[in-house]
Amino acid sequence: MKKSELFFSAVQVLIDFLMIILAATSAYYIRNVPEILALKSKLYNFSFHNYIQIVLIVVPFFLIIYALEGLYDIRATRKFWQEAVKIFSATSIGLVIIIVAIFLKREWFSSRFVILAGWMLVTFYVVSARYFVHLIQKWLLRNKGIGIHRLLLIGRNGKISTIAKFILQNPNLGYKVIDQINTASVHLIKQIKKERGIDDIILCEPSITDAEQEKLIDFCSIHNIKYQYIPTTLQTSKFEIGVLNGEPLIEVKNTPLEGWGKISKRIFDIVISALGIILASPIMLLVAIAIKLDDGGPIIYKNERIGNDGKKFLVYKFRYLKQNCCISKDNPKLEEALNLEKKLIKKQSVRKGPLYKIKNDPRKTITGNFIEKYSIDELPQFFNVLFGSMSMVGPRPHQKREVEKYMEYHRRLLTIKPGVTGMAQVSGRSDLDFENEYKLDLFYIENWSLKLDIQICLKTFGVLFRKRKNISSQS
Repeated sequence: MKKSELFFSAVQVLIDFLMIILAATSAYYIRNVPEILALKSKLYNFSFHNYIQIVLIVVPFFLIIYALEGLYDIRATRKFWQEAVKIFSATSIGLVIIIVAIFLKREWFSSRFVILAGWMLVTFYVVSARYFVHLIQKWLLRNKGIGIHRLLLIGRNGKISTIAKFILQNPNLGYKVIDQINTASVHLIKQIKKERGIDDIILCEPSITDAEQEKLIDFCSIHNIKYQYIPTTLQTSKFEIGVLNGEPLIEVKNTPLEGWGKISKRIFDIVISALGIILASPIMLLVAIAIKLDDGGPIIYKNERIGNDGKKFLVYKFRYLKQNCCISKDNPKLEEALNLEKKLIKKQSVRKGPLYKIKNDPRKTITGNFIEKYSIDELPQFFNVLFGSMSMVGPRPHQKREVEKYMEYHRRLLTIKPGVTGMAQVSGRSDLDFENEYKLDLFYIENWSLKLDIQICLKTFGVLFRKRKNISSQS
């Protein structure tokens, strides 16, 4: 850790201490606000002097929990939202400890309001104070270069060059690329460290031998350098280790979505889709009326897609194309619509690979332009999820003609149910090329968890109202 980061780590302990005291004090005095007293009479009375003595005993335990959660590793390169989640988690653990302590030692105090208010206020005050500290760190990073991490990139492929470009375009990340080399030679790295200094190393070179990597890891450990590497596809796979005839046996797991994982995901899908239908029903009613008033055509567009295990199913969407342009069996001018679409794909598609995205699609209706821009057209897919043909989170469902263009390894996308949203949608949406979308979806398949599903669903709300780089459509 750099000197500036050690300074901020030390200061943060003091700030957290003060914020917890402030939160506890606020909770005590809020309890005595007349409006609060009017809601419910106080069952217990305790003096502020006795109360603050108990708080001073409790605060060190919170600081210890924060430390155990890694909340005093105040790196300038950290992501603040991850820190905020850790604060909520650590504060909740502290709350549980307090509840247990009060249960065992009732003479402390037994105000449920103070405990719950204190929990919310501690989380709010600590997160707010840390955000302010985070802003100061970022300002010093950008304007003074204080806390910047000197980064060495190792590799000779396009991935490492893309990372170098990304870091250059995003100074807030806190990295400065000091060099990019093609070899993992420790002798060369020692020389670079002596001349320019190294804080972090990122390796992206699959041809490096185990012996070279072992030497590099040892070097980084000895010199307190953070070592990271971009793994190969096999290295990111999930493994299960067993023994056969005295020999270790490694099984590569395709996905955790088996057995209880599959059951819990289905329960999650039913609950969230039902809730989504209830909450979105007023919007869906208004959209249905708008579509009908626009050109009098069908409200719902049923598009055939390929789902789990290559099975065909119909995706429900609000129609955003003119009715004579829809690629549907119900369209009497289907052949003309297909020919028009082929011309538009050839002329205006902005995607690489088997998928297409037509920029500035002239086939859209006035209503369709709006609902497609903000993904409102996808709300009827809640019914797909409820009926079981789709999941809330998963790879996007593709058309038969798109699936036919898959490489063989792309068919791993068909091993689970397609989703309304997914890793690709919250990471780049339609702006990603197919190969990058595939990698994100593969990561999801191999690393599924209910926590990941919840995170993706929450992120989706923020992404929906973000303007896309390519305002385009896919039939």
